[in-house]
Amino acid sequence: MSHERPTSILKQPTAVWAVAFASVIAFMGIGLVDPILPAIAKSLQATPTETEMLFTSYLLITGIAMFFSSWISSRIGAKKTLLIGLALIVVFALAAGLSQNVESIIGFRAGWGLGNALFISTALATIVGAASGGTSSAIILYEAALGLGIAIGPLLGGLLGSWSWRGPFFGTATLMAIGFIAIVSLLKKNPEKPEPTRLSAPFRALGRPALGFLAAAALFYNIGFFVLLAYTPFALVPLGVEDAISLGLIFFGWGVALAITSVWVAPLLTARLPRTRVLWLVMPLLALDLLAAGLFVRSLVALIVCVVVGGLLLGILNTVLTECVMEATDLPRSVASSAYSGVRFLGGAIAPPAATLLADTVSPAMPFYAGGISVLVAAALIMIGHKHLKRVDAPHESVQQEAEVLALADAD
Repeated sequence: MSHERPTSILKQPTAVWAVAFASVIAFMGIGLVDPILPAIAKSLQATPTETEMLFTSYLLITGIAMFFSSWISSRIGAKKTLLIGLALIVVFALAAGLSQNVESIIGFRAGWGLGNALFISTALATIVGAASGGTSSAIILYEAALGLGIAIGPLLGGLLGSWSWRGPFFGTATLMAIGFIAIVSLLKKNPEKPEPTRLSAPFRALGRPALGFLAAAALFYNIGFFVLLAYTPFALVPLGVEDAISLGLIFFGWGVALAITSVWVAPLLTARLPRTRVLWLVMPLLALDLLAAGLFVRSLVALIVCVVVGGLLLGILNTVLTECVMEATDLPRSVASSAYSGVRFLGGAIAPPAATLLADTVSPAMPFYAGGISVLVAAALIMIGHKHLKRVDAPHESVQQEAEVLALADAD
């Protein structure tokens, strides 16, 4: 393995940069609709719970399709799978922008989720397989793309949403078309013939205790993640913040915080502490942040601070959980990624409508409390399954040191 500093994360094959660029755009789709949720509800006379179904249909189909993405990519190859995923996103984002009612958008977001599943799970495996500098460096690059996409998404959604709630959908379709062209031109056909995986492989993979515990923890963790992302825009409306630009700027701050900790802070922590210990320490902090959001739900400044602090903690957890999954078993990475991501996104699908229902029936603070409890359940699952996660905490000296050097070099 090369020990040149720039090689690991900056000097990558063009294929890696092409996939990373398209990943940025794909992850923009998660936060893009966030600033326009109140506008969509108002324009289309939809309830908050109906509007939150824009997240649920997207995440539910993403989660279900994730289980089958490795089976598809192992038969037609990574490049074709990525391109089919991008093409589906372009078509369904365009259709959502042309919709006349919220039910149509919910349906088209489901199609968008199918494309997203094919793209995201294949993108992670492609970057990890093609990047120079080892698994940890590749995951840092992937999480950097995720963080950048999640940061830019709400800002772009806010800017385009200030023109019309349809703007972010048309913007996504355009950017995804650019990503499609980048993959076509820069990602060469994989020289090795894909090894076909069985349709049941991701489900069987969840029978491995290490992956099973991580996936279950990720499901509950993602409930907290999407309470913060999808419910907070509605919690901010009574405080006088409902325009797309203001919401976009708030969640841009959240996304930047997430990007910073996922790329720089997470590697520094995992270089000094076992990965499971990082999860034990940071998950309770996220639960406390959600508790604080519930306690100060009527304070605009406090709620914004909780959103940004949440971003800092989520960035660490995203990176460390992904690293754990990639190292937990000797399964093909595409299979591990499909199984883990499928369960994780199902957790995200539950949270948005459940949050607005809790807010309507109990109190505006209750979704944050529920999210905090859910994150504590995730932490408990990591602790209970600790004996099955020894492989995750095994020392990987060269990779850890390399990640630390990279992080320090990038911080200079």
